[in-house]
Amino acid sequence: MSQAKQPLTYYDLLGLHPSASVQQIRRAYRERSKLYHPDTTVLQAAIATAKFHELNEAYGTLSSPDRRSQYDRKIGYSRVPFVQPLPKLYDSPTPRSQPYRSSAYLDPSDRPLSPGEIFALFIMGATLLGCLLLVLIVGVARGEIAL
Repeated sequence: MSQAKQPLTYYDLLGLHPSASVQQIRRAYRERSKLYHPDTTVLQAAIATAKFHELNEAYGTLSSPDRRSQYDRKIGYSRVPFVQPLPKLYDSPTPRSQPYRSSAYLDPSDRPLSPGEIFALFIMGATLLGCLLLVLIVGVARGEIAL
């Protein structure tokens, strides 16, 4: 039984993964075009011209954002990451009162602080230290605290 050979994608022609950046696509095209350009290759003219034409078509499609997104949909590649629910690791002996809800969002306590949050914490700490310093100064000025 013979399997049907799948045609090469534009990414395969350039030797790239579908998540390649614009710079990687440009670099791969330049390297491959030097190999297959009819004036600079040792291949037969007909083969070199056909390969070079395929490379130009691939680069033309992948270098345009709109045409690239249409092509990616056509070949079934999605740039949108998605979160899958965790697999059930064990059977719990008691049923849960609420069903398990998977969420695409991270636990809010498991993330780094934003610069605004860090600034707010700094201001709160400075205010606390300022208040303690003010209490000491007032206490010394009234003579209630002897240093």
